[in-house]
Amino acid sequence: MAAVASRLRSAGSVFAEDEAVILVEAAADDAELEQLVRRRVAGEPLEPIVGWVRFGRLRLSVGPGVFVPRQRSLRLARLAVRRVRATQAPVMLEPYCGVAPLAAIVAASVRGVEVHAADRDRNALAIARRNLPAGAGVHVADALEGLPDALIGRITTIGAVPPYVPESDLALMPREAREHEPAAALVGGGPDGLDHARRLVRTARPWMAVGGSMLLELHAAQLPVAAAEARSAGWRARVHPPNASRTGVLELIAG
Repeated sequence: MAAVASRLRSAGSVFAEDEAVILVEAAADDAELEQLVRRRVAGEPLEPIVGWVRFGRLRLSVGPGVFVPRQRSLRLARLAVRRVRATQAPVMLEPYCGVAPLAAIVAASVRGVEVHAADRDRNALAIARRNLPAGAGVHVADALEGLPDALIGRITTIGAVPPYVPESDLALMPREAREHEPAAALVGGGPDGLDHARRLVRTARPWMAVGGSMLLELHAAQLPVAAAEARSAGWRARVHPPNASRTGVLELIAG
């Protein structure tokens, strides 16, 4: 264990001891452990190497080439749980879902909720299916385009982390993200990174039940711009202030 931690520390791991424990537990034998350690030392993210990530109280499946849920999104997940719990006959959707961390938290936290997850990345959706209960809806969809018509007017809560990194900022992302996660899951489109959020604002209302809410995680600098544009489009907007990670949540209710 100490030798593994030393190798990881030399490669720049800040949490070398914790990562060493995870890698040792994941390996079936010494030969596999050596392979896992070499991959991590080469710069591959820990989570796809071992096939899972801790997200709140859940252990979610992940894999190579998909976006790994960030711990900062737990705030958004908990807000979604609160909104779903306060709703009669709740129907929750996570667009841009990746491996569906928000939908998984909601499904595990609220009895009787109808949960749906949507993404255009079929590889991510295959993993999302493993993270969701058998009755959840998993849809190939580009934002909301491609969802089944049966959801029109029924969704009570949308929770999403739309790609919001401005195109010019991709080069500033950590190496692990740039080299091992799909750019489409990171980059928001357009110079301010808000194209995907704007698309949801523009297209979500026909899908939502009366009084439904949409919760979007965005960077602190994007929140006032997105809130103003949403209000101009007829939404009631509330900004949940940024936290230490410089992300906040924009909550929208159709006016």
